[in-house]
Amino acid sequence: MKLLLDTHTFLWFINDDKRLSLKAKELISKPNNIRYLSYASIWEIAIKSSLGRIEIPIDFEKFIEEQLKINNILIFPFSISHLAKVKELPFIHKDPFDRIIISQSIIENVSILGIDSVFDKYGITRIW
Repeated sequence: MKLLLDTHTFLWFINDDKRLSLKAKELISKPNNIRYLSYASIWEIAIKSSLGRIEIPIDFEKFIEEQLKINNILIFPFSISHLAKVKELPFIHKDPFDRIIISQSIIENVSILGIDSVFDKYGITRIW
């Protein structure tokens, strides 16, 4: 199964946070599943880190690269078609990072692993 991790899902998984659902943890841990993290999430983490909302223990770039490698998570780049889809999305959810992730899910037909139930209003498959 292909899984696009939402930003919180990624952060909660790497920090073994109890807010991560048991189902999400099991799916991420299952070796046959393909795990993706959007550049949008990395961008969001960088901004939150620069604002002091997230503590990154080491150099940001090194931290992200290590976590992706350790957890066997692939980068999910966004394309012009993903960004064009953002333009078409109704403004149910205004978070720009989530809107890119939603558009990636729609265009690439990938399930989002995330807690935010607002994603469901876009007709995507969200697992939590």
